[in-house]
Amino acid sequence: MFKKYFSVNGISNARALSSTIAVSRFIRPRFIRLRFIRSGFIAAPFLVGLLLQSLAAPLQAETDSTTSVDEAVSSAIIAALHAARPELDYADVAVTPMEGIYAVQVLGGPVLYVSKDGQYFFDGEMYKIQPNRFINLSQLAMNGVREKLLAELDIKDFIVFSPAGPTKGVINVFTDVDCGYCRKLHKEVPDLNARGIEVRYLAFPRAGIGSPSYKKVVSAWCSDTPGETLTELKNGGVVEPNECADNPVADQYRLGQQMGVNGTPAIVLADGSMVPGYRPAADLARILGIE
Repeated sequence: MFKKYFSVNGISNARALSSTIAVSRFIRPRFIRLRFIRSGFIAAPFLVGLLLQSLAAPLQAETDSTTSVDEAVSSAIIAALHAARPELDYADVAVTPMEGIYAVQVLGGPVLYVSKDGQYFFDGEMYKIQPNRFINLSQLAMNGVREKLLAELDIKDFIVFSPAGPTKGVINVFTDVDCGYCRKLHKEVPDLNARGIEVRYLAFPRAGIGSPSYKKVVSAWCSDTPGETLTELKNGGVVEPNECADNPVADQYRLGQQMGVNGTPAIVLADGSMVPGYRPAADLARILGIE
């Protein structure tokens, strides 16, 4: 999945959000920690955070999407990570533009940037420096991953709220029925539909598989009227427990982890870019370029 982690084609859409960024001013430092794997999590803060403003300019990252990782290097990195934290799941090792630094996605966690010998890593995001702007390569790469994963989904596994008229845009929303901001966003669905925006829900019970929230959201997905049941749950109502064998909730939860979802609501657009948290309908329409 991550073999082409830094393969970036032209981006000319404002919805790429923070994929390209400009430095506005310095704010409180944001720390990324360097960890020494052999001795556990020993850290030294080293990166000052910046307030970053999104740009809508087209860009093409100058990276080689065909470069593969030497099998011995990949094996050494994964072995070292597993030796330190065997309970974590690691995706494939990918080349980065920085010589000797490789990217490894922790499923449900951050991207780790690991040394060639597998003994050091740091987490955070990688930027390419260009005149007057920084380019967020990490976000661009994740956009591509999310776009591919979305394309593989079957529409029947979503709970969909469609406009009465023509569909002008689509948002894919990872949701939890017990999340306050998810409930607030759900109240915007009629306005979103009126603007021509289709809302496609995916399940992401934050407390995890098997939790009370998980069982509630399964009841919605297994209902004969899933949209009505989901709305009832988001309104604080109680529904009869209903679990069907072929429900997609656990798979969607794991999918959210793969996509970097760590809170709800998490809105993923068709191009793979993510809008985290609640946004009013007017803001989402503007992001989608809908008047």
